[in-house]
Amino acid sequence: MTRKEKMILAILASLNFTHILDFMIMMPLGNYLIPHFHISARFFSWIVASYPVTACVSGWIAAFYVDQYDRKKVLLFAYTGFLIGTLFCGLAPDPHFLMAARILTGLFGGLIGAQVLSIVADTFPYEKRGRAMSTIFMAFAVASVFGVPFSLYLANLISWHAPFVFIAIVGAPIAYLIMRYLPQMRGHLRQGEGAKRRPNVSQTLKEVFGNKIQVMALLLSGSLMLGHFMIIPFINPYMEFNVGFSKSQTPMIYMVGGVSAFLSSFTIGRMSDKYGKLRVFVICLILSLIPIFFITNMPAIPFYAVLGIFSFWFTFSTGRNIPAQAMISTVVESAQRGRFMSFNSSFQQLFTGLASIISGLIVAQDSRGRILHYNWAGYLSVFIICCSLFIAVRLAKRQSLD
Repeated sequence: MTRKEKMILAILASLNFTHILDFMIMMPLGNYLIPHFHISARFFSWIVASYPVTACVSGWIAAFYVDQYDRKKVLLFAYTGFLIGTLFCGLAPDPHFLMAARILTGLFGGLIGAQVLSIVADTFPYEKRGRAMSTIFMAFAVASVFGVPFSLYLANLISWHAPFVFIAIVGAPIAYLIMRYLPQMRGHLRQGEGAKRRPNVSQTLKEVFGNKIQVMALLLSGSLMLGHFMIIPFINPYMEFNVGFSKSQTPMIYMVGGVSAFLSSFTIGRMSDKYGKLRVFVICLILSLIPIFFITNMPAIPFYAVLGIFSFWFTFSTGRNIPAQAMISTVVESAQRGRFMSFNSSFQQLFTGLASIISGLIVAQDSRGRILHYNWAGYLSVFIICCSLFIAVRLAKRQSLD
C-alpha cells in the first residue's frame, strides 16, 4: 500500500474505533444501567435499540443524496453530530434522556458506516479490498481489546457516564484529522450520478430493490447483524447475574476476545484475497456457530474456560464479516456505491435494532435479577446465521466472484 492509502486507512480505522465503541459500550453497561435506573431488561433492550433503529432511518434517507456530495464532507458532518450526541449520552440524568441522546447519536451515526465503506471501496481495487476491509474491521477488535475494558474500568472507577465522555474526548482530534488529512472524495461525482440534484426516489428504490444481486447483498448484511446481535445485549448481565462473575472480571471477556479478533483479522483478510471470499466466509461462519451454544447455555465453569470460548467466538464472528463486506461492496459501481452502502448500513442498523428488541422480548428476569430464556435467543441466533450462509452462496454464484 502507498503512504496515502495507509494514512486513509489509519484515519478511518480510528474513526471506526470510536463509532463502534459507542455502540458496543451500551451493551456491557446493562448490568450498570438496569439496577441504577431500576429498569427492566426489556426497557434496556429498547434503549440499546434506539440508536440502530434511528441510524437506519437516517441512513435510509441519506441513501438518496450521499452520492451527490464529497464523501469527506458527508463523513465530517456526520461524525461531528455523532460526537455531540455521544457527549449528551454521558450527561444523561435519567433513562428517558439517555434514550433521547441515543436517538440523536443514531441520526448522525447512521451516516458514518456507509461513508467509511464507500471510501474504502473507492480507494482500493477488489484485489486489495480484503486487506483494506480487515484493517477497518480491526477497529472492532481494538474497541474490544482496549475500548470496552477501559470504558468499563472508567464506569467502575467513576460512573457509567464516564465511557461516553471518554469517547467524545477521543473523537475530537480524530475529527480534526479527517478535516486536515483525508483527501476529497469526489471521483464518483465525475461518473455522472453525482450531478443530479433532485433524486428520483421511486427510481432509486426500483434500481436497488429491483436488482436481485443488490437485494441479496442487503439481506446477507442484515441477517448477519440480526443473528450476531441476538445474544450480545445480555452477555454481561448473564455473566454476572446468572454465572456469577463480577464486574471486575467481565471486561476481560472483551479484552481477550478482542485480542483474538485483532490477531486474526489480517490473516483472514489475506486468506479471503488469496483463497476466495466465499470459501473463507463459509469456514468462519460455521466455526462461529459452535461457541454460541456454550455462551447462551453456560453453567458455572472456570473463568479461563469462559475466556477461551469467547476468544473463539470473537475470532470467527468478526472474521466472517471481512469477506462478507468485501463481497457486498462489489455489487454496484463507484457512482452508486455511496447510495447502496447507505442502504447496506441502514439494513445493518435496522436488523441490529431488531435483534435487541427481539432478544428483549425473549429473555426475562426473575426476582433475583437472573436472565431467563437466554438459550432461546442463542438457538434463534444460530438459525438466522445459518440462513445467511445460503444467501451468501447464492450471491457469490450470481457474481461469480470466487
